[in-house]
Amino acid sequence: MTVATFLQLGGGTAGGFGSFLIPLALMFGIMYLMVIMPQQKQRKKTQEMLTALKTGDKILTTGGIYGSISGIDGDSVILKISSEPQVKIRISRAAIAQVEASEDAK
Repeated sequence: MTVATFLQLGGGTAGGFGSFLIPLALMFGIMYLMVIMPQQKQRKKTQEMLTALKTGDKILTTGGIYGSISGIDGDSVILKISSEPQVKIRISRAAIAQVEASEDAK
């Protein structure tokens, strides 16, 4: 096979390869917009919520336990579950699902 024949055959497949890349790039672009960006926004929102925790906040853990924060110690939180008898547990900050309200807000 000569070089000219090889280039002619290759020229026809180069267009096919380029037409394959465009839909592939569009698919990755759409996936980024629909999956990755919202996930990054949610992660940022959760991180802001965890850094804004303070004593007295009423929270819900990922395990479904309601309580109020009685102390914060680095990456862990002391959660007061019951007043009488007084029950406190230590949980990880990452185990907090949402902040219900602050005692200051009442």
